[in-house]
Amino acid sequence: MTDAILHYETVLRPHRSLPPRGFFILMLAIAGVSFGAGIAFVAMGAWPVTGFFGLDVLLLYGAFRLSYRSGRMRETLRLAGDDLTVERISVRGEVRTWRFQAFWLRLLLIEQGAERNRLLLRSHGRELAIGGFLTADERRSLAAEINDALRIYRNPNTSFMP
Repeated sequence: MTDAILHYETVLRPHRSLPPRGFFILMLAIAGVSFGAGIAFVAMGAWPVTGFFGLDVLLLYGAFRLSYRSGRMRETLRLAGDDLTVERISVRGEVRTWRFQAFWLRLLLIEQGAERNRLLLRSHGRELAIGGFLTADERRSLAAEINDALRIYRNPNTSFMP
């Protein structure tokens, strides 16, 4: 497959709005505020409350770490040669690969309301949901991109005008 012509490729990743540097700054700010409030409570004689401030910081840190861990997921869609390949890397780093013959592949975008949908690849009785972590609009855009790539693959002599 190294000599196969690459028609389309994209890598899908979950969105993380706070970059690691921003996370570091946010945690420093929260820890600083919690430390200052803890000192104020110790000065008032309510020292047991200080532990709860530290617990808040630890819980927030843990929640962000879990969020960043889930951000390691990704899906690579590659239309090369006669195959559309989906490679999915899980949160734990496990790699799974699905291969579909591109000529017979059907792409289904199932709308489930204004802000919910599912994007499915279907061929020869097999079905695979892709882009589960994307927003509904991102799945619609991805469906259009894949349909365009499949149309060009199936009809290489026609020109495509976006």
